[in-house]
Amino acid sequence: METNPEPIWDPEDLEQAVTILSQGGVILYPTDTIWGIGCDATRQDAVDKIFRIKERPAGRSMLILVKDIEMARDYTLESSPTIWEVMRESIDPLTLIFPQATNLAANLPAPDGTIGMRAPKDPFCQALLTAFGKPVVSSSANRSSNAPPRFFGEIPASVLKKVDYVVRWRQEDHSPGKPSTVVRINEDGEMEMIRP
Repeated sequence: METNPEPIWDPEDLEQAVTILSQGGVILYPTDTIWGIGCDATRQDAVDKIFRIKERPAGRSMLILVKDIEMARDYTLESSPTIWEVMRESIDPLTLIFPQATNLAANLPAPDGTIGMRAPKDPFCQALLTAFGKPVVSSSANRSSNAPPRFFGEIPASVLKKVDYVVRWRQEDHSPGKPSTVVRINEDGEMEMIRP
């Protein structure tokens, strides 16, 4: 009989993060790239909190993390099998900017209706997205005018104080994270490299 291995993070840490997300709160959590500020991507009040924490101008979109292609399909009108295959087969972190966001907080997509999505392969992110059951916003853990922190120790105290929960997992990891590759998908389903 096959058993699932014990998670390497504290299950209570994950449970608390999910509870805060469910209540419309904001978490600070490790992603497959860099530390992110996250919330329920379907709640406008929660997204507003991140804008305030980051001192980010309204109208500047943030990306979302989705568990998998099946979850992603619920939040964009994109239907090209090729696009989904690119998302599925990507080895390195890949953010796809889709042209038509749907079912998300009204203040989350860009003014042109686009939304960036990434399906992380990171086990903690996968566990978080599975337990929460909805997409989670992922925006770098910094004020909008500053460079993103490469690891937990570089996150400004001003950000740490304003979130509702700080995930304990990987706080001691000093490996520098790096942003994902970004590819834009136009209305015709063609792809354009934005950030290699």
